[in-house]
Amino acid sequence: MRRSAAATKNVILAAARERFAADGYERATIRAIAADAGIDPSMVMRYFGNKEGLFAAAAEFDLELPDLSEVAPDQLGAALARHFVERWERDEALLILLRSGVTNDAVAERMRTIFAAQLAPVVAKAIGDPGQAPVRASLAASQVLGLALCRYVLAFPPLADLTRAELVDWVAPTLQRYLAG
Repeated sequence: MRRSAAATKNVILAAARERFAADGYERATIRAIAADAGIDPSMVMRYFGNKEGLFAAAAEFDLELPDLSEVAPDQLGAALARHFVERWERDEALLILLRSGVTNDAVAERMRTIFAAQLAPVVAKAIGDPGQAPVRASLAASQVLGLALCRYVLAFPPLADLTRAELVDWVAPTLQRYLAG
């Protein structure tokens, strides 16, 4: 049964996300991803060029940040904490980036790009000080990335066992300080 080009790309991307999540960037191979997708490795190369191109496509990620300028200033930390906890639990693409980013410079750069391009403008709009936004966004990113690493990748107890609400209650004050001072 023949698939359309779009369907083939989607099958490859789904297999790549699973393989990168399971094996990390370094150990995942084009051959293994192709086998998972049930296609010839040359098809992966045809659509994505190389492993880096495939990873970039598989790791394309929208943080789906809310408009924090609509949030009361004293609730910025809670809103961002709630958003990120829900986001981590909804989509494995960010976890793929996190797992791979600690061992691969190209993946780490991808993470930096995603957070800088998406989080800093939202923070700038919320706090009304574009000059402070990069520092505040970086500090907030350090908190949410560290939280994700410890909760979802390393599964530190009891952090991994906290409910979403408990987690937000613990993390929100730190994010609030980073965002609003």
